[in-house]
Amino acid sequence: MTTSKLKDPALDRLFEAILLLGDVDECYRFFEDICTVAELKALAQRLDVAKMLEQDATYTHIAEKTGASPATISRVKRCLIYGADGYRLILQRLREKKSVDTPQTP
Repeated sequence: MTTSKLKDPALDRLFEAILLLGDVDECYRFFEDICTVAELKALAQRLDVAKMLEQDATYTHIAEKTGASPATISRVKRCLIYGADGYRLILQRLREKKSVDTPQTP
């Protein structure tokens, strides 16, 4: 288990609540209530930026495709290099899920 600098009981409750969501529809329902549209779009944008950085896309290409600012791209890159490996963890799991969900052609 990783010890986070952010750890506190309120965040524990939030993360436990998120882990109880059963599917994408439930995620939409919960996050629509708890976040603003701008907050959700910013989170989704950061995940897209992380994916593109892992694929060695240039800042210019990432900015064009996602609308992210250079500051956002730089922040995500710092997290990929020096962070808690959360982006890498979830991007790997998304790739694994995609490979399981995608039928292999003979």
